[in-house]
Amino acid sequence: MKLYKSLSFALLFLVAFASAQTSANRFFYELTYKPKKDSTKIEKEGMILDITSKKSIYRDYMDVSQDSIMKVTIEKMQKSGVFQDPSKMRKEPKFSHRVWKEYPSMKAQYIDFILNGDRPMFMSYTEEPKFNWKITHEKQKIGEYEAQKATTEFGGRQWTAWFTEAIPFPDGPYKFSGLPGLIVKIEDADKNYSWELKGNKKIENYSELTYMEGLMTNGNPIKTTDVPREKFEKTFDEYKKDPFGSMRDKLAQVDKNMKMPGSDKTIGEMINEQEKKLKDFYGSIDNTIEISQKK
Repeated sequence: MKLYKSLSFALLFLVAFASAQTSANRFFYELTYKPKKDSTKIEKEGMILDITSKKSIYRDYMDVSQDSIMKVTIEKMQKSGVFQDPSKMRKEPKFSHRVWKEYPSMKAQYIDFILNGDRPMFMSYTEEPKFNWKITHEKQKIGEYEAQKATTEFGGRQWTAWFTEAIPFPDGPYKFSGLPGLIVKIEDADKNYSWELKGNKKIENYSELTYMEGLMTNGNPIKTTDVPREKFEKTFDEYKKDPFGSMRDKLAQVDKNMKMPGSDKTIGEMINEQEKKLKDFYGSIDNTIEISQKK
């Protein structure tokens, strides 16, 4: 989920990993979406909603699914002392953000990260979305669940949701919540974004941190810099235009012709490669879930 990671690995692989664990219900959603406003191209991505007794966490499944690969890679670097480029061993997620919902208030915290100097900084904004759900009598089977229809307007789009009381969590993917059962399918009227539940499982030894997040935080819970949404969006828009902007002064002092240990690439080549990846990453989607802040 985080494209800056391959730059940070060499500094992180000596840090021990530890994290508090609990149990969670993990729900797997298939997200079908149109990444570009002016294109009909459709893409799909696996997303997850992890529900614990205190909160739920929505995010891209790609990063979580590669935890074991990253653990083996980092431990190998720890033992050998030789840097390996993990970007060659992993796929990058399409979405870097996550949404925490606090139980039982369902207050939502939208979290993403930026490079701040030479380190990542988690930024967030917190809000209490008000969904004016209109529940109908219409029912339909979605997957293995008998689901009931509800509609609402959110973020400038009209949404149709199908929820099931068979799973008694008033939650759903992204920021959606507030129905008398888990949302098993939801999509906007123009089908820009559509989530459908594909499976679930119980996780007994659950940690909300991925392996790499555990390294970056030394096993402590993620701390975010929470700001008003307007400031968050302004900061992020500026960051997307120049992801390495806050690092320019320090990067100017680095010998870019020096090769990374165990790699045939120079530091300069790796910096340029990662900067391009970040710009391509943020430029790959311009058709956002919310097209206005109206709630």
